[in-house]
Amino acid sequence: MIIQTEIDQRLKGKIDIVHMTLENESHMHNVPAGSESHFKLVLVSDAFEGKRLVQRHQLVYAVLQEQMTKIHALAMHLYSINEWSERTALAPTSPKCHGGE
Repeated sequence: MIIQTEIDQRLKGKIDIVHMTLENESHMHNVPAGSESHFKLVLVSDAFEGKRLVQRHQLVYAVLQEQMTKIHALAMHLYSINEWSERTALAPTSPKCHGGE
C-alpha cells in the first residue's frame, strides 16, 4: 500500500480535511492482485466551499501531481462541510468495472 499511503499523506499535509476515506478499488478491475491502480477518494473540506467541481478537482490534482503519474484512476467525491452534512455523510458507491471481480 505504498501509493495509497503517499496519497493519504500528501492530502493530509496540504488540505485541511474534515473527513476523508481513500479506498483502493483495484480489486474491482481487471488488474493483478495487490495492484494500486484504481482509488476512490471521499474528501470533505472547507477548502471546497464556494468552488465549482472542476476547481475542487484541480486543487486535488495539484496536490497529487506526482502520485497521479503512478495510478490509472482516481474517483473523487469532493464536498464542502455543508454539502456533506446534507448528504447525511454518504458518498456514492463505485460500479464494478467490466472484467473486474
